[in-house]
Amino acid sequence: MIGHIASFLGAIERDDEGLRVSDNNVIAIEAGTGTGKTVAYLLSVLSLAKSAGKKVVVATGTVALQGQLLDRDIPDVMAATGWDYKLALAKGRGRYLCPLRLQQCTETAKAQDAGLFLFEDELAFQPDRQSGETLQAMDEALQTGSWDGDRDAWPDAVPAQTWQALTVDRNQCAGRRCRLISECCFFQARESLEGADCIVANHDLVMADLALGGGAILSAPEDTIYIFDEAHRLGNTALNHFASQCRLNATTQWLEQMQKTLKAMATPFAEMPDIINRGAELGEISLLARQLLHQATPLFQSTLENSESKQGYGQGFGNSQVQYRYPEGRVDEACRSLSEDLTAVFVRLSGRMENLHSVLEEALENAHQPVPRVDIEQYFQVAGQWLGRASGATELWSAMSYPDPEGQPPMARWLTHEDNGDIRLSVSPISAGLRLYELLWQRCYGAVTTSATLRVLGDFERFKSDSGMAPQTQCEVVAGAFDYANAGLLVVPDIGAEASDARAHTQALIEYLPDLLYPDSLTQLGAESAEKNEKSSNGGVLVLFASRRQMEELVDALATDLPWQLLVQGELSTAEIVSRHRATIDGGERSIIFGLASFAEGMDLPGAYCEHVIIAKLPFAVPDDPLQAALAEWVESKGGNAFREITLPDAALRLIQACGRLLRHESDRGRVTILDRRLVTKSYGRQLLASLPPFKQVIEGV
Repeated sequence: MIGHIASFLGAIERDDEGLRVSDNNVIAIEAGTGTGKTVAYLLSVLSLAKSAGKKVVVATGTVALQGQLLDRDIPDVMAATGWDYKLALAKGRGRYLCPLRLQQCTETAKAQDAGLFLFEDELAFQPDRQSGETLQAMDEALQTGSWDGDRDAWPDAVPAQTWQALTVDRNQCAGRRCRLISECCFFQARESLEGADCIVANHDLVMADLALGGGAILSAPEDTIYIFDEAHRLGNTALNHFASQCRLNATTQWLEQMQKTLKAMATPFAEMPDIINRGAELGEISLLARQLLHQATPLFQSTLENSESKQGYGQGFGNSQVQYRYPEGRVDEACRSLSEDLTAVFVRLSGRMENLHSVLEEALENAHQPVPRVDIEQYFQVAGQWLGRASGATELWSAMSYPDPEGQPPMARWLTHEDNGDIRLSVSPISAGLRLYELLWQRCYGAVTTSATLRVLGDFERFKSDSGMAPQTQCEVVAGAFDYANAGLLVVPDIGAEASDARAHTQALIEYLPDLLYPDSLTQLGAESAEKNEKSSNGGVLVLFASRRQMEELVDALATDLPWQLLVQGELSTAEIVSRHRATIDGGERSIIFGLASFAEGMDLPGAYCEHVIIAKLPFAVPDDPLQAALAEWVESKGGNAFREITLPDAALRLIQACGRLLRHESDRGRVTILDRRLVTKSYGRQLLASLPPFKQVIEGV
């Protein structure tokens, strides 16, 4: 892997100013678990980047891996090599406490008088004894220097509503104009990026930087070699950043609250007519926006009610919501015309908000303003929150208004009638490839993308397409360190029911699963493997479900009869589930985890913590997911086969990830059981089996 990366990056041509002139600047490397990916890309990239005068940005798919890199992996490499590289950690603003908000929340807690102006879709801070104690402890930790304001470094879990009240977004931050800028946790962290040779970030932060034009948070793409670890996540992360949505009722309520707040501003800002006048203009436009939204609600409601395509949507979780997806992303004329009007109004609204925001920001610099600074600070934060929300609404209505460019994949556009009666409009690209190509690959000096799962059904085509990489992108495969044939067993039993029949399949699981969970049911892996397994016969079991409803039905049916600890995703935090599971296994007792898709990818349980992975059903995407449906529609319109090109490859990738929970170290041993006979009865089953790690296979009934 070192050789592949070093030879590739070393071949990039650049001009006299150090700018890349060659086109081939991205490499994709699938490197199996246990390869030593981190060591490989650090040893090969760091020295080459320094010689080329470039920064290195290592971007991970999760915050957990980000911390592991900075706290363990990179220091180990530095210690072993004796290299002297300056390292820095980059996280989003929302991971850091704002000292000004801490002060405001503390005063609110003392006075029991909410003054943070957090509106309907934000979680208002409601101080209680516990939150008050937490605020006091945080303040003391900041003052003594024992904590840097990083949420991930706080020793205890912080409730979401408390943390949300303690942070600000880009528009709510006064930056250098803030009176507590010298204490700002976020800016102190950002200063560490200056002069850093290697910055450890995550995919979300890279996308946020690119959305701001690149170089706003991290180094400029032209001066950067990116390393994307867990690169299989990159496409979905990008899609989340490029999507937009708007809730009609919630937006109307927000505008109503905004008008009340603007009226309330008249008293404290009576001697600042510039702010009063701008607020009045804003109030007039917000009234017009509310009137248009009142027209929009029955129009979109009618679309939902009258469409023959309306369907339940809830991924089988029992909370189905009526939704409608616009075929080929084409909005009908009435909705399109109204969306144009709303776009124009929200453009004006955003402009007036930006003006008010700027005036309040300037007022923060004037120590002789007739209004107390604390009032200006709070209203500045309010205006910043308004500005961010109005900008998001503008993006949504603009995307609903204008047709997609000819020849490019259309945007997916859909309506959802939520459980609370609100209507949500959503717009998203069906592929992030074009955006990633324009914002990232076309601009960056070089990039290394790596993961244990980049190939799907034997090739890199789906990964390159989703990520926007050129067809000629160099792709390499580095074998993992595991002896799969001797270390693991893959079993497909005959449980007497097809997974396509949900009711029969669930009943079969209720009857079959208890026997499968007993230690004696771990089929022998041969004499040598059985001997190694003997010492941990109470090893952990991870059961993965494709449906929350099915998981809950199994819990209801089995929980009281199982003689071992059963931990269920959603009943406890992931960290608490892992902690209890490990403690139980360490104590010589048996523990079982029931989980959904996120546990199939992010769960790391080496050795005895996971000796058996049970996959209840093949992880096909939910058929009524609007984004997947729009992508399938696009593929079919081009003469392709959506199942073969999208559904099957995606299921293969998820299945590989799920099987990857079993072997984490070379000494691990265990079994994977897949309780879905479609691997045997369907023509695509052989393809899925062939894409899995080369475990010894036992297919019952064949």
